[in-house]
Amino acid sequence: MNIGLLAHDSKKILMQNLCIAYRGILAKNELYATGTTGRLIEEVTNLNVHKFLAGHLGGEQQLGAQIENNGIDLMILLRDPFSPKKHEQNSQIIVTYCDVHNIPIATNLATAELLIKALDRGDLEWRQFYK
Repeated sequence: MNIGLLAHDSKKILMQNLCIAYRGILAKNELYATGTTGRLIEEVTNLNVHKFLAGHLGGEQQLGAQIENNGIDLMILLRDPFSPKKHEQNSQIIVTYCDVHNIPIATNLATAELLIKALDRGDLEWRQFYK
């Protein structure tokens, strides 16, 4: 499965911790992230992450294009609703694309953990047929 990973600045450490906790599951999948998030994940987990540009430099658009082309099966977008950034609309576009293309998306830690556990159980295998 192709997993998209994106974290706003204030959530990057949380994303690192999530990836550390679920390293074993994530290692069995292809990981895609914006540049900074991907680098930070690689530093603490030693996982291989395909890195796009940094989010504010177009990485969110690149990730969005992957979603539009059905190249992402699961999206984890840890966002900070209290500190909107100039490029917040790009994050909202990613949520919209996931809704349009029936891609499971988590925008907080609780849902991210549920989706990762569901992935490990095989509950998301329907994505293979959806493509």
